Amino acid sequence: MTAPALFLAASAVGLGFTTSALLRARSLAALQVPYFFAAWMTGELALHHVAWQALATLLFIWCGALAAWPGWLGLCLTLASWAGLVVLHGRSAHSAEVFARALRDGLAHDPDAASQLHELPSQVPLRRIARPFRMRHAGVARVRDVAYGPAGHRNHLDVYRPRERSGLCPTLLQIHGGGWTIGRKDQQALPLMNRLASDGWVCVAANYRLSPRATFPDHLIDVKRALAWIRTEGVRHGVDPDFVVVTGGSAGGHLAALLALTANDPRYQPGFEAVDTSVAACVPFYGVYDFLDRHGARGSASMVPFLERVVMKCSPTTERARWDEASPIARVHEGAPPFFVIHGTHDALAYVEEARHFVAALRAVSRNPVLYAELPGAQHAFDTFHSRRSAHAVDAVACFLGYLRALYASSAAA
Repeated sequence: MTAPALFLAASAVGLGFTTSALLRARSLAALQVPYFFAAWMTGELALHHVAWQALATLLFIWCGALAAWPGWLGLCLTLASWAGLVVLHGRSAHSAEVFARALRDGLAHDPDAASQLHELPSQVPLRRIARPFRMRHAGVARVRDVAYGPAGHRNHLDVYRPRERSGLCPTLLQIHGGGWTIGRKDQQALPLMNRLASDGWVCVAANYRLSPRATFPDHLIDVKRALAWIRTEGVRHGVDPDFVVVTGGSAGGHLAALLALTANDPRYQPGFEAVDTSVAACVPFYGVYDFLDRHGARGSASMVPFLERVVMKCSPTTERARWDEASPIARVHEGAPPFFVIHGTHDALAYVEEARHFVAALRAVSRNPVLYAELPGAQHAFDTFHSRRSAHAVDAVACFLGYLRALYASSAAA
């Protein structure tokens, strides 16, 4: 192929990536996962895509790409792609306002909240997002592969803690996602855990048994066992066992919500029934909240066949009660801890409508605050690495948890 034709092909690919992030596509069958990856990486790394497309354009022009009409058409496609990437960058900037509103509205019941919440930054320093996959933090120490349960490579956790600390630290339990079938403790929520650990928190990221070998509620039992380890053994790592919060994304968001809503239920604590498994708050990211899809949010893209075959291993028709037990939306109650639910409008894997229904159900009964941030244009897993939107999410969650920690400290001192 000639330089003009190659430039046209490369420009079409670049525009395809940009378009995938701009549009909300669903029910793509076998193309759903490739679409998600293209939209995810482009939406969160819009400026990086501008950079590589600009470099490619300069290279092609130097090689003579504008010597024929396909090259000029390619240049038009590239300019259109750049315009779309600017729109995507603007969407990610808008998330700061969305998070600020979620905090303000969700804590409006507390007249002192405004004075206790610090101002969320509207801008993100370029150095914070220039290297999106650089996760190490100089002020954070990591202890790897601590056993928390029966022998087996899945019953291990990692501890992230400040290198310099005094006294016991508030603690975050992070539950990874991966469709209940894949995933590891060292792959997700690293921006959030490093931020909190540098601010004086201890963060615990746990593996758990995976399907199809594991059958629900094995996954939930394992994350509760990790919480029990925090309460009984975590003091050695600086954990304050009296203030523990839980977070997770996707399947981890599902398990985090279930853990928060089933505190001290002995059915999910075999052998450690006496350990307190309540949490001070729950922050689920892009979770799955209704295995039965009772509101028809997913339509023809129903997860029921997959869940029936791989995770639940029983029929929702004959054993509906078990499916309700696995659905956070069916477990809401007035004693639920504070929630901060976070979801993107363009999520191709866990639909935003399900999060809306869950938040509505929780707000209808819970005595505690239920915050909700719905992020325009955000895809699944948007917080996995450093990006503008991820940075705003980390700032907002740190602000929310800091507020709750301050309330706890003031009540403990009273």
